[in-house]
Formats: sequence, structure tokens, C-alpha cells
Amino acid sequence: MEDKIRDIFGDWNETMIWSCLQGVMGKIYTNDSNDAAMAVLGDFIFYAGRPDGEFVRFRPEGRDRDFAILVPQTNAWAELIESSCGSRAKKVTRYAIKKEKDIFNADELRRAAESLPEEYELRMIKDQEYALCQSTGWAKDLVSQFKDYDMYRNLGLGAAVYKGGELVSGASSYSRYKEGIEIEIDTREDHRRKGLAYACGAKLILACLEKGLYPSWDAHNKWSVALAEKLGYHFSHEYTAYEMSG
Repeated sequence: MEDKIRDIFGDWNETMIWSCLQGVMGKIYTNDSNDAAMAVLGDFIFYAGRPDGEFVRFRPEGRDRDFAILVPQTNAWAELIESSCGSRAKKVTRYAIKKEKDIFNADELRRAAESLPEEYELRMIKDQEYALCQSTGWAKDLVSQFKDYDMYRNLGLGAAVYKGGELVSGASSYSRYKEGIEIEIDTREDHRRKGLAYACGAKLILACLEKGLYPSWDAHNKWSVALAEKLGYHFSHEYTAYEMSG
């Protein structure tokens, strides 16, 4: 069955699917005929295989999130999401970033990590930083897929920026697969456009390289694409997703 599920997802180059298939985090569901599958991790649901309307309407038991990002494998899945979810599903464009090894310039990343204005402080995320992220609305997704600090310490990795003792920006692992992480970057609104995401993103990439992990990046807007490229990544392609509430 595991091989069949892998075949359903095929060569979909998405680390959150790999996290689910590897059993690191997230979960795979299949339909009754085992010819469609969905990978569910955090806000994301990836649909693959034979399009199945009942499967699109299915919501995993215990899922406590009102918001979801639905990602179709094919145009047929996209059409099914639109017809099944109606106005609740907002069509959006996301931006895939190439997964390339050995492209990062460590010296440039170190300079980027040291580029913070002097009133800011850069720290790695440990127990106190984890707890603060968990209790801070805008920063919660930096650690939200890790149920406690022990799990984050074993599987997660992140950097946080402080000003005057307050958390104002962070770059962390949204999810983990065996070979790397999927990056999440968030900055408090009143501290944006100051280079904080650039610095803590560079710090996180360096930490990944030191541990032999790949820092995968997927962009939800063109600003995120520009930041990724500034850090050494290359743009791959646009793809369609659906943001659904309720």
C-alpha cells in the first residue's frame, strides 16, 4: 500500500508531502478505492490521484483549523475544488522555488545574518523562544507544527529577532522531513521592511547547512520570491492553490 500511495503522488516536488510519506509529521488519507490520496500537514492539504468529489469535501477528524490551503495535483482536481467548495475557496497563485543543493554562498549568508540594525538581537530558537512564539499570534506558525519544545528541539530549527526584549521577527521550520525543513518566516507588522527577515532567514539557512539539512522555500507572494532570491534561491514556477475558510 505504501508504494501505491507514493505512486499516486508521483514526482510531486513538495517537502510537506515527503514529511507525510516518511511518517515524520502530517498524515496521509486515501479514499475508499485507494486511487486518490491527500497529504495533510498544518494548513496545507495536497490532493493527488483520481479526482474524487467526496474526498474534497472530507475533513480529517480532529482538525481544529478553520483555515486551509488546498493544493491540487492537476487541473481536474482544481476544477473539483472550485465546484465542491464554491465561494469558500479563494483561488490564489503561489510560487515554487527550486530545490538546489550547493547553491548557497556561506560568506554572503554570514554577512546577511550580521546585517541587523544595532538595536536588534538575533537568537536561535530554544525553549524560551519556542514558548514565546507559541503564545504570540503572528509568530505561532514558526513553531505550530511541533506539539512541544522536545519535539521542536529534536526536529525543528529556527532563529528569532528581538528588540528591547520583544520578539519581532523569526525564521523557522514550518515542517520537517528527513532530509530538511520547510521554511516559515514571519515579521511583526510594525517591524517590516527593515531587513529582519533577510537576516534571520540567512541565519536559519546557515544552521541548516551546518546540520546537513536542506532549507526548502515555497513563496506565498512575490515579496517572498524576492527575499528567497536575495538569499541565493532561484524561482521555479507559479502554481494554483485555494485558500479556504470555514
